[in-house]
Amino acid sequence: MFAVPSSVVDQHIKLAGSAQLKVLLWVLRHAGEPFQTEDIASALSMHPADVTDAMQYWVETGLILSKEKTLLPGEYTEPSAPPLSIDPKAESFSNGNIAEPPKRLRPLSRSQKPDNTHVAKRIGEEPDLASMVQEAQMILGKTISNGDCATLLMLHDNDGLPVDVILMLLQYAVSIGKPSMKYIEKVGISWAEEEIDSHEKAEQKLRMLSEKQNAWRLVETTIGIDHRSPSSKEAEAADRWVNQWNFSGAMIRLAYERCVDAKGKYIVGYTDSILKRWHQEGVQTIEQAHAEKRTAKQDRPEERYSPSYNIDEYERTSIFDDLPSREKEQ
Repeated sequence: MFAVPSSVVDQHIKLAGSAQLKVLLWVLRHAGEPFQTEDIASALSMHPADVTDAMQYWVETGLILSKEKTLLPGEYTEPSAPPLSIDPKAESFSNGNIAEPPKRLRPLSRSQKPDNTHVAKRIGEEPDLASMVQEAQMILGKTISNGDCATLLMLHDNDGLPVDVILMLLQYAVSIGKPSMKYIEKVGISWAEEEIDSHEKAEQKLRMLSEKQNAWRLVETTIGIDHRSPSSKEAEAADRWVNQWNFSGAMIRLAYERCVDAKGKYIVGYTDSILKRWHQEGVQTIEQAHAEKRTAKQDRPEERYSPSYNIDEYERTSIFDDLPSREKEQ
């Protein structure tokens, strides 16, 4: 028997790939013995470079310590050993006064997809996985290939996404017209990094995505943009205007018109600066926006006193109008 740190199961078992886990178990089993990278590679039928990558993963998590360019456990420090060392006596392995656990990390590289034999075996052993494949085919409306099954299996086994979360991801991908397995895998990895590992978290994520999509549709319709996918900057601005600042379509349209009047074209950052000012000053209706502009026009230098700012001039030369290269592309 030999000791394994609790954090391996509590924090990393969903994230670490099979190679990383195999290497760690081998090293812990041989704690106190001198060994070379090639010894691990030979014992596990792995390439030495893959062993080094796997060891580096545990260095990133803090479970393996770099020490004087050696690779072995305990106090052994022979100079000829490969770079990296493990110290089972380190604080990371103790049961008391453990420092705050390191941030959850993904494997440094994507593991190779399992072959057809492994996929068939896993699906045959676990009814939940067999059900996942069947439901995935119904959601996607087609028979999925062995490669697609392997992708779903990796999202489950390597990335730690539960079956119900994977199915919710598939439904989302179909709903937005992006049912390709490449897109599903990309989003699935992103969800794993965000620790969306429960039905409740997935529902919250999908609700947030839906709100962002609805915000862009409102902006798109309000200012007459041809239907298309927004840029990341456009999507963030739309979410801010609608979901965070609670502006109506009419207010967004008015800000758009003032932007075009001042600049001759629609500029996301410039429109955002107008709406930001309104939000900060509590201007939420068309009447308030018009009244604000009338008040500013009355406060000319020839009047009772010099105004703090002029709305027309402000909207022509807003300090938030960061044109240079990025904005001109909009």
